[in-house]
Amino acid sequence: MSGADTHLPPEFVADVVSEPIAAPVTRRRRFGLVPALPIAVIGLFVFVAIFAPFLTPYDPNRNDLINSLLPPAFVQGGVPEHPLGTDDFGRDVLARLMYGARVSLSVAAVSLVIAVIIGTIVGVSAGYFGGAIDGFLMRVTDIFLALPTLLVALVIAIALGPSFQNLVLVLGLLIWPRIARLLRGETLVLRKMDFVRYARAIGVSSPSIVGGHVFHNVLPTLLVATTLEIGAVILRESAISFLGAGLPPPQPSWGAMIAEGEGLIATGWWLTLFPGLCIAASVLACNAFGDWLRDRLDPKTQRQ
Repeated sequence: MSGADTHLPPEFVADVVSEPIAAPVTRRRRFGLVPALPIAVIGLFVFVAIFAPFLTPYDPNRNDLINSLLPPAFVQGGVPEHPLGTDDFGRDVLARLMYGARVSLSVAAVSLVIAVIIGTIVGVSAGYFGGAIDGFLMRVTDIFLALPTLLVALVIAIALGPSFQNLVLVLGLLIWPRIARLLRGETLVLRKMDFVRYARAIGVSSPSIVGGHVFHNVLPTLLVATTLEIGAVILRESAISFLGAGLPPPQPSWGAMIAEGEGLIATGWWLTLFPGLCIAASVLACNAFGDWLRDRLDPKTQRQ
């Protein structure tokens, strides 16, 4: 090194030295930490939903008019036997919240399975084959995207009656178009890549290419989209149940519990507060975990 090189400005030397050290630290800080709080919240709701019959001695649908509208145990007039109080029929609010978690999570799981299957088939097929197939499938997708979720749910509930099957069918059929659109865009990029062209050139069949190469590469995007949709499905299920198009009463549901306590909010504020907190906590936790997963799996952010 020449003598002139030893007289570089101190700021330049500091920048050069700190540059390669700061980037890995920032990357590690951004991607190495697991979002403990969202995972804990999601795990708690899953645990409660699975083991609800063993966690509470109360039947969520059993009326007990003698103990109706008891406030939570931490409020004057409450009793320890009902930690979160009772509703106007004397049903334990905590028990109904636990069984309501089972409803919300099972609806989200089943409807997302339906949406993922349909959205993956439509999106990957449209993006890979293109042409008339792409045009037809995307027009069908546009039709479903234009349907209002709540209105369709209400019409089906009026025509067929509120039930678990109708609820998951409505949500599944109205969620898949967004997944299909997203996977179609990913597939359009993948089909122009060299490894796909090489597979075609050596005679690999289209189903093998789609299943062995394309789907494998769109899987991270599908996982992120599915995770982000969980909170949206829980919110839609709560809104549909609030309007009376979800599960038939007296089945517990967070949205239905808010609707039942709406007229008693002045005297029974806990009837709407606790299910509302459950909805907010579950949606925020799912969205936070989905954002973390997107940063974790997105190669663009990992290169920054």
